[in-house]
Amino acid sequence: MKTLVGKVAIVTGASSGIGYASAKLFAEEGAKVVVCGRRQSALEALVADIEQSGGDAAIVVGDIRDEDLAKALVDTALERFGGLDIAFNNAGAMGAMAPVSDMTLRDWRETLDTNLTSAFLGAKYQVPAMLERGQGSLIFTSSFVGHSVGIPGKAAYAASKAGIVGLVQSLVAEFGANGIRANALLPGGTDTPSNIANAPDAGPEVRAFVENLHALKRMAAPEEIARAALHLASEASSFITGTALLVDGGVSITRT
Repeated sequence: MKTLVGKVAIVTGASSGIGYASAKLFAEEGAKVVVCGRRQSALEALVADIEQSGGDAAIVVGDIRDEDLAKALVDTALERFGGLDIAFNNAGAMGAMAPVSDMTLRDWRETLDTNLTSAFLGAKYQVPAMLERGQGSLIFTSSFVGHSVGIPGKAAYAASKAGIVGLVQSLVAEFGANGIRANALLPGGTDTPSNIANAPDAGPEVRAFVENLHALKRMAAPEEIARAALHLASEASSFITGTALLVDGGVSITRT
């Protein structure tokens, strides 16, 4: 039985990786999906894939740091599909890497805006639409970095992703009584184009190093993280809210 029949979902960062896999899975499970990213062609390919499988999706192209985009995503869900039940605020970026003493204020702000301010803007417009439905599930992609692991050079990224957990907790305190759930998803290393192991200059030793950090001795496939997002989106997690859900292959506890 499909788990999201009759639901409307927003998925950001849907051009590739976790967002792409999640939007496709949500549609396969019956949701009508509004997909967002910066690359029109990649989103068109995703929607074609969804429609070929009998699903329904709409595209909104733009920068998640833009408040107008956050509003446009919700407006599209309402106008095209009649409401909003699920929002997977997945888009983000690693940002510039440098020790705190060498990081520029510009790089710091850009990373915080991309990962954390965008999450706030998404919630700002998504919550009122969900309140109209009497319930909803907000999901945010955070990270084990800044939660259970500290990595040199990633202060801005870690702070932005840790901030998402705090945002989730506040959303739960403010809107839980209204049927709104909010959770943070904390993936481990995932085999996506943005992973350091897939950089053009990365040799096999880089991939081996990243994989070995995990207890499972491998990275996740995007589809594995998508299935965790589906769980948080569906009624299977109806009493789960305010969590920081590690889906990290044991990277948080591995020391061998």
